[in-house]
Amino acid sequence: MSNYSYVAVDPHGIESRGTLDVSDQSEALRRIKEMGLFPTKVLAARPGGQRAVQPRLQLPIAPRTFNLSLPGWGSGISPRTLAVFTRQLATLVEAGMPLLRGLKILQEQAESRPLRRVIGQLAVTIENGGSFAEALALHPRVFNRLYEYMVKAGEISGALDLTLRRLADFMEKAQKIKGKVKAAMYYPSAVLCVAMAILILLMTYVVPRFRDVLEGLLGGGQLPFFTMFVVRISEAVKHNIVLFAIVAAALGMGFMLALRTGWGRRTFDYLKLTMPVFGPLFRKVSISRFTRTLGTLANSGVPILQALTIVKETAGNVVVGQVIATVHQRVKEGDPIAPALKASTVFPAMVAGMVDVGEQTGVLPEMLMKIADTYDDEVDNSVSAMTSLLEPIMIIFLAVIVGSIVIALCLPLFNFNPDGSTNPKGPADN
Repeated sequence: MSNYSYVAVDPHGIESRGTLDVSDQSEALRRIKEMGLFPTKVLAARPGGQRAVQPRLQLPIAPRTFNLSLPGWGSGISPRTLAVFTRQLATLVEAGMPLLRGLKILQEQAESRPLRRVIGQLAVTIENGGSFAEALALHPRVFNRLYEYMVKAGEISGALDLTLRRLADFMEKAQKIKGKVKAAMYYPSAVLCVAMAILILLMTYVVPRFRDVLEGLLGGGQLPFFTMFVVRISEAVKHNIVLFAIVAAALGMGFMLALRTGWGRRTFDYLKLTMPVFGPLFRKVSISRFTRTLGTLANSGVPILQALTIVKETAGNVVVGQVIATVHQRVKEGDPIAPALKASTVFPAMVAGMVDVGEQTGVLPEMLMKIADTYDDEVDNSVSAMTSLLEPIMIIFLAVIVGSIVIALCLPLFNFNPDGSTNPKGPADN
């Protein structure tokens, strides 16, 4: 028989600690569940009767920055990889496996080296007596406040497996929406890049050689106006291509630096929501993200004021974040959420109305998730319609650019005579 130290919570979220004299860890888990408790840590006692669980540490909480990204972004761990890790951990915990043992199993099978290192550090923190939420707080570049607070609420309520499953669902759906928006932006971006490459090739290589050939055929005659216009542009591009590249790089760098400033980020996010074609799509994505994040947090038992603070930090848009900050202040003063949403220009009246119904009937989390599902479907429809519309537009755009250059190069041939003279009246008069 061996002594096992355990930490568990009851159905009301009250934590309790104790020791059990059982044969193995499985028996300890069974005994703890028979007592109506949910185990969070079960460790074997060390030789000499010393408990394996050390005194609880006061862990430093890493400072947080304004985070606009999904969990895992900028840490070398992709959000998709982190979602898979969360799903696997939820499955292990739901099956009754102790959290620490589950982390060590996932550490062994993790293919990503950064993820393997982070999981090992989480396990060490928990072995030293820290909670899972405290361990997550030490890695703010991997786990944002949304992840940390949901895990904390799950530990307190004794439903860590359910919380991790909700987190995995949230991250997978967020990645799905993000992938669809990126797919909608990829096609026009790719066509523009191809058009730019073809245009540079024509202007720097093809047009100058055609000019020499045409001048030789015309015997020094005057080229048509449109042809001369294209030739002049070609000469400017060819002789100043390095300067153009420097200017383009400077503009790109200036744009990136402007995004790091408050006014630059705010202006860019405002334009994203109001631009003619992509604005409605970005607005729907922002509404879906707000409602799904707030609904997930509320479902996990996070207090509404803390949930609004987390949603503001993970909104992904400064303008939307400012609206959420206003909502937070109104709720702090005792007002409901719906009137503040209705007063904003970001959220439509339908969203505010559904939130109002959810608040009055006491099913706000479920109503928020319904809104998120509705807007996810609208994002799907918008992406499909936008892709169908952009395909012919970009093809026509590319055809006009290349066709104009081809026409400009062919115009002198209409005035060409075999005797070397030119016919200013065109071939119709011959």
